[in-house]
Amino acid sequence: MSRTHWRHLLAIALGIGAITWWLLTSIRDRGATLPDVSWLVGPVELLIAGVVLSMGWAVRQFLRGKRPTLDPIRAARTAVLAKAAAYTGALLVGWYGGQLVIWLGELDLPAGGERAWASGAAAAGALALAIVGLVVEGFCRIPPAEPKTEVGPSAT
Repeated sequence: MSRTHWRHLLAIALGIGAITWWLLTSIRDRGATLPDVSWLVGPVELLIAGVVLSMGWAVRQFLRGKRPTLDPIRAARTAVLAKAAAYTGALLVGWYGGQLVIWLGELDLPAGGERAWASGAAAAGALALAIVGLVVEGFCRIPPAEPKTEVGPSAT
């Protein structure tokens, strides 16, 4: 499994953000109501990021020899979870970031400020999730094996 590059995540977030902005602006211009963002989204994303970080910390401690046992399957699952968290965070940064851009343009509306705060908090939580995913993925990297040298009589 190759390491996730932050540039890929940034491209995903910007692309999804642009699509979200375009799609929701088109929907709003047709007279429909835009979806609300719950204030719980940001804290839930932070909670998920905390769980991923704690699982990654256990793998990091094992690789440093500070934890005697760890199931290899759990370590592999943690690496996959970290990659999923990074990509999910990037997607959600784009989704909630696109909504934030829309609501920042409509702060004069009665609910505009509240919706801007909610989507901003959700985008910040998603950014934290993506960063934690990248960090934990780094925790799960196994150091390269040292080349074995043969000890014994040399043929001359």
